[in-house]
Amino acid sequence: MRYSHSSVDCFEKCKRKFKMRYLQGISTIPPTEPDNPLILGQTVHTGIEKSLEEAIREYCFSFPIITDEHINEIIKFETVIPLARAAIPPGGKFEVEIKDDDFHGFIDYLVPATIFERGVELPDTYDLYDFKYSNNVSGYKKSGQLHEYKYFFERNNPGKRIRNMYFVFIPKVTIRQKKTETLMEFRQRLIEELSGVEVKTVQIEFNPEKVIEFLFGIKAVNEETEFPQEKSYLCRYCEFQEYCEKGNDYMIKLPENKRRNIEAVEKRVLWIYGVPFCGKTTFANNFPDPLMLNTDGNIKFVDAPYIRIKDEVKVEGRQTKRTLAWDVFKDTISELEKKENTFRTIVVDLLEDLYEHCRLYMYQQMGITHESDDSFRAWDKVRGEFLNTLKRLMNLDYENIILISHEDTSKDITRKGGDKITAIKPNLQEKVANKVAGMVDVVARIVADGETRTFSFKSNEVIFGGGRLRVNAKDIPLDVKALFAVYDEANKNAASGVVESAAPAKTGRSGRKKAETPATPADKPQDSPKEEQPTTDTPEPESPQEAPETAAEQQPEKEAEQPAPEAAIPADGAMNPPEAPAEGEEKPRRKRKARD
Repeated sequence: MRYSHSSVDCFEKCKRKFKMRYLQGISTIPPTEPDNPLILGQTVHTGIEKSLEEAIREYCFSFPIITDEHINEIIKFETVIPLARAAIPPGGKFEVEIKDDDFHGFIDYLVPATIFERGVELPDTYDLYDFKYSNNVSGYKKSGQLHEYKYFFERNNPGKRIRNMYFVFIPKVTIRQKKTETLMEFRQRLIEELSGVEVKTVQIEFNPEKVIEFLFGIKAVNEETEFPQEKSYLCRYCEFQEYCEKGNDYMIKLPENKRRNIEAVEKRVLWIYGVPFCGKTTFANNFPDPLMLNTDGNIKFVDAPYIRIKDEVKVEGRQTKRTLAWDVFKDTISELEKKENTFRTIVVDLLEDLYEHCRLYMYQQMGITHESDDSFRAWDKVRGEFLNTLKRLMNLDYENIILISHEDTSKDITRKGGDKITAIKPNLQEKVANKVAGMVDVVARIVADGETRTFSFKSNEVIFGGGRLRVNAKDIPLDVKALFAVYDEANKNAASGVVESAAPAKTGRSGRKKAETPATPADKPQDSPKEEQPTTDTPEPESPQEAPETAAEQQPEKEAEQPAPEAAIPADGAMNPPEAPAEGEEKPRRKRKARD
């Protein structure tokens, strides 16, 4: 096994997390917060290597839809990316891979250094630069990352040497909108704050003891057998928190040691939305052997078997017994899990109605009438109950899982200049919708133009879309066979590693890592900087040795401010990314070799 700086660092912080991420390969739903550290770091790297425009386009297409908070981050990029590009010398090479039997990593930027000795220029001498979108200067200075890069680069390239090593720190501005200011007033204050930022280039002196510590870390990993949990305040920011805190121990049957045909489509998970009466339910009725889990009673013109997801009231003598709709839905999933039927397609119609049923169920469980009655935990409990139950639905062993939602155009988006435009998205709570988009393979919108009905896939930042697969087509006829053909093509491209000229991928830097759940903007303990990918398929982002930006340090600002509104918004002018090419790409923009 090859090791990266991030994998050994993860082992030292929590052996249980290392086991789940690197040995067991457990994956989680990618986060969708606008200030996701991995996506922010990827965007800055793309901006330095390519251009500001490419970076903004990549950032916009890393999310199902853009909100005011996303635009706030884009405003920051417009300032810090040009500063970062100006801070590095020209003529270097980006993303230089280091790989041998022990180590795997990527140098962000390697620049030939001009050195003369006795009047003769010495060849094969370089300066190393690593980019950090972070204010954690002291934490990274203690990191062994650059020392490992220098050691393994020189070991793998005899005759070549690294002269100097530098961290390039691109500053983060973390102010938030106050209760007393409008969105445009906040943005003006943000621009004023950005006017004073400076990129810091910090030279690091090589310390061979850092390399020795890393090698001892590898030895410790190879000798470990128990992988105990390391409890700390960082647990609440860990994507594996549920596994550890609930004490879940999953005993599974190992699969046969045989390569799978990943191009073969065995299961399709789709989320479709559109205006009422555009043909969503009728279209779903054409799937093979469907079962409708219907919430709105709109089943008059479809002939598929159905189950009404509604409150059930039974009168027994003088007693009235009520079964809530959410209980009906969960009981239905439990029955479907038995697989004692011949259905091939499961359709949920409508998804937003299910969320409302879930809310009412949790109200009863908690003894409240609204989430604001217990604002400290009620919102999370409702969202958690809904998403965890939906995961059970997604895991059902049927050929097709179809989610249906109505279209929502009630929210305007505010451009940088203040003008507004309408966002098009499913009629579901925003944070929940973003998580659902991470569970499905494809999100598609049904567009009705007179009698013509078509499927439209995400083509710009104001149209909600996404999913695990990247669809190259923009519009197709509203036909099951046509949809299957597009789906199968996208799956084949993803399986074979074909990169289409599409919007940037949702994952982290190409070949380096996938998104890891970050802390929320208000209380994350430290930046989660980008890092080289380990040899397993589930990489770990690097973190510095100590958290620099503690909650205590940021508290005064937080007390006076509140997050920006969640209304969706696209950029304009320099912030408005160009029309995205056809979508079908799974890999990120940063071009790297695939990891081992």
